[in-house]
Amino acid sequence: MVAERPSGAGRPSGATEATATTDQRIKVAVKDLAIHYGAKKAISGINFEIREHEIFGIIGPANSGKTSFLRALNRMDDFTPSMRVTGEVVFDGHEVRKWRNVYALRSKIGVVFPLPVGLPLSIYDNVALSPRLSGIKKKAALDAIVERCLTRAALWDEVKDRLKSLGSLLSGGQQQRLTIARALSQDPELLLLDEFSIAVDPVTTMRIEDVLKELKDEITIVLVTNLVQQARRLADRTAFFLTGEMVEVAETEELFTGTVQDQRTRDYVEGRFG
Repeated sequence: MVAERPSGAGRPSGATEATATTDQRIKVAVKDLAIHYGAKKAISGINFEIREHEIFGIIGPANSGKTSFLRALNRMDDFTPSMRVTGEVVFDGHEVRKWRNVYALRSKIGVVFPLPVGLPLSIYDNVALSPRLSGIKKKAALDAIVERCLTRAALWDEVKDRLKSLGSLLSGGQQQRLTIARALSQDPELLLLDEFSIAVDPVTTMRIEDVLKELKDEITIVLVTNLVQQARRLADRTAFFLTGEMVEVAETEELFTGTVQDQRTRDYVEGRFG
């Protein structure tokens, strides 16, 4: 395995900050991460860092362990008894498995799944749900949050006159943007996107990509995608996963156009398999 190991990778729980060579703060540090489902290995030996305010891409064919990695980031494995996670995932200086309040952790990490997950609520209530659960009750405050999040998700102009309509009545692309707005409504510091464009038309995909480029000024984004050109368009750095191994990670343009360190990476990004 050939992989980039920036200084400070996988700092221990309790460390508060590390600095990458670019002077960007480290948002997530992963050390010796392994995931099993029962006796079956999903990933192992994963080591890298994700910098604050970057879009970090993860590419690789199906069954490479990409989604399992996302699940470990915000403890979604708690919902899967057969899923066992070892190693370290350090988020904002704290090991995620040592957070006493997992709900507080998840409030800092938004997730967007491959298919839109619309709640059986109005467009307004889809976005206002998380703020309400956090204690915000005043209508003026909720109105401002809903407008801000729908605007950031490039959806406000299309739905502002029908906020009381069911979110499930929106088109597929609109529902995916509603999902992004709902994720943003909790003011996350980290946004995880798992194949967000798998059920979205190309025009909407480009609109969402434009949104993500703007959002990285405010939050850190991890983008899992099977579309290598999408990673190339969006990601500052990209990791290549293959059969549960992280083959390598590099600046995105270097990974696509430079002298990559592993022939498997070159074969994948040039479309010879996957």
